[in-house]
Amino acid sequence: MTLLYTEVEEELRAAVRDLLADKCSPSAVLGRVESGTPYDAELWKALARDIGVAGLLIPEELGGSASRKGGASAREAAVVLEELGRAVAPVPFLSSAVLATQALLTAGGDIAEELLGRLAAGEATAALAVSFAASPYAPPNPSHRNGVTLGEDGTVTGTVTGVIGAEVADVLLVPVRLAQGTEPCVALCAVEASAAVRVTPVTSLDLTRPIATVSFASAPARVVARADGLEVPWVWEALVRGAGLLASEQLGVAEWCLTTTVAYVKERRQFARPVGSFQAVKHRLADLWLEVVGARAAARNAAAALADTASAGPLGDDAAVAVAVAQAHCGAVAVHAAEECVQLHGGIGMTWEHPAHLYLKRAKADQIVLGTPGDHREALAGPADLPAPV
Repeated sequence: MTLLYTEVEEELRAAVRDLLADKCSPSAVLGRVESGTPYDAELWKALARDIGVAGLLIPEELGGSASRKGGASAREAAVVLEELGRAVAPVPFLSSAVLATQALLTAGGDIAEELLGRLAAGEATAALAVSFAASPYAPPNPSHRNGVTLGEDGTVTGTVTGVIGAEVADVLLVPVRLAQGTEPCVALCAVEASAAVRVTPVTSLDLTRPIATVSFASAPARVVARADGLEVPWVWEALVRGAGLLASEQLGVAEWCLTTTVAYVKERRQFARPVGSFQAVKHRLADLWLEVVGARAAARNAAAALADTASAGPLGDDAAVAVAVAQAHCGAVAVHAAEECVQLHGGIGMTWEHPAHLYLKRAKADQIVLGTPGDHREALAGPADLPAPV
């Protein structure tokens, strides 16, 4: 296993970066945030259909580009997330092409394959109706009395809070409890967007990735998969793999902050010399560079470990450790890089017009979703044979 980028990955990076440079400048992102419609449908269409990022994790036989024999994998998805993080791009890649896609891959079956084909072709966008703040180590329990239920008439009723990508989703994947029978049973249902599905946006820390409360009022649903008991394996796999790839987005945020700050302190002059020539500033940026290099190693290791594990199969211990290490480290690095970016830009870094605040908000929001750094450190205690924090 190598952590270096392959030639194909670099070509993919170049294609995504060029598109984002053309259609997703900082001023364009700020403009969309101010307009109240942060998601960029045209940009997502270009990414999903023209470049094919929507199908990076979907097998070739279903219209995607993933393959165990030289095709795309989590490594390529990680490269895309790095570039999306560098641009804080307002597109539903993480919600649709990672979380929802992974849930469908784990569930399997005819309905899942039909939906995966639509996602790979860019004909539809999906969202996993689970709180973005949910931890992989304590996935939501649909058997809770406030959860979503599937009635005998094949409709779902209930409410889910903190869902990302719901506003632009054509299909919502909902973990539900079955109302019939006495034995506990759960299912993953596919619900098409309709009048029976109400999506209510709520205030989000990250202005470029809105969250919403989703309410189902007897919405027609198709059962993708069922499981006895209260565990929802499809959700767990989606959350833990999503957390592993989220580290690459955090890496992209940190890299942009470091690169932009270094460029600024070279040009900004104070006391007749560049600000970057002061030793205190040099040391801060050198320390930050070391942190970013460590974050890149952790994020790439997680992506490589996920790529070596079949998308439809259970995650092994080694991959789970790689994910936990990456998330325990990359979240803090991204936040620190964004804080340094704001501070070392001085007064301009505090303004709304400068994009630094978008990166700080994305970094902080990413740090507390899909498990906090503390959750991931605690999860390392068993596999790494280390005592958990007291």
